[in-house]
Amino acid sequence: MERFRYNKSSKYTDYDLIYAQCSGPGGLQLAEFMAEKMKLVPGTKLLDVGSNRGYHTCFLAKEYGVFAVGIDPWDDRMDGRPMVEHLRENAEKWGVQNSVMGIKAGVPETNFACSSFDYVYSTTALDMIRVDLGAEGYARCLEEIYRVLKPEGIFGLALPMHLDVEVPLDLEPYVSQEEYSWKQCFQSLREATAQVQATGFEIIEAEYAPDAWEWWTAFAMHDPFCKEDPEGDPKILEIDNGRWTSFGYVISRKPV
Repeated sequence: MERFRYNKSSKYTDYDLIYAQCSGPGGLQLAEFMAEKMKLVPGTKLLDVGSNRGYHTCFLAKEYGVFAVGIDPWDDRMDGRPMVEHLRENAEKWGVQNSVMGIKAGVPETNFACSSFDYVYSTTALDMIRVDLGAEGYARCLEEIYRVLKPEGIFGLALPMHLDVEVPLDLEPYVSQEEYSWKQCFQSLREATAQVQATGFEIIEAEYAPDAWEWWTAFAMHDPFCKEDPEGDPKILEIDNGRWTSFGYVISRKPV
C-alpha cells in the first residue's frame, strides 16, 4: 500500500501533548488519515463516537470545516472529570467552540433523531464496548450508528486489531492478562468488516493502516500511561514486534 502523506497533522508536532489528549495509537495522524478516507466535506455534520478528550473532534472541525458532535459516556481516568468537559476546553483552545459540541452519552442509546449526521467517526472506542456489552450489545451499537447516519452517509471505524494469526506463544501471557486485555479487545480486519457489513452498511474500503506499527511505536513512546508503566503496553509491543498487533480501518456507506 502506498505510504500516506500527512499534510494537515504534520503541523502539530508536540507528540507528548497529543498522546496525552488522544486515546490509543495514531494521534492526529490517525484523524487525518480517516478524514481523507471518509472524504469529509466542509459544512457537514459529523458524530464522533467515543471522542475521549476531543482532540480528534477539534482537529476535524478546524482542519476540515465540519460541525462535530463528540459523545463519550466516560470520566477521565487522570482527573475524574467527564471526558466532554475536556472536549469543551480543548474546543476553546483550538478556536472551534462554535463548531464542536460535547455530550456525555454513548452507544447504543445516543437519543439523537434518525438520519441526523452526514458522517459518523469512531476510533479506539468500540473495541472496549464490545468487551463490555458482548456480541449482541456491539451489534446494537452498530445499529445505532446506522440509525443516526443519513442515507448515503459515511461511517469511518478504526480500531486496534490483530493480524488474523495465532497469538505467538511468547506473547500470549502478555495480551491475555488484566481487564480489557488486548486478546479480548482486538479483532481481525475480517471480523470487524463482517460486523459492519452485517449491519447493512456497504463497504467502501477495509484495510490494515499502512503506518499501523509506526503509530504503535509512537504510542509506546509518548502516551503518559506508557511512560508511567514501561512494563505494560510498551513491553507487549516490544515482545510482539509487529507479529500480531496492528491497526485497521473500515470505511462504509449507509445505502439509500
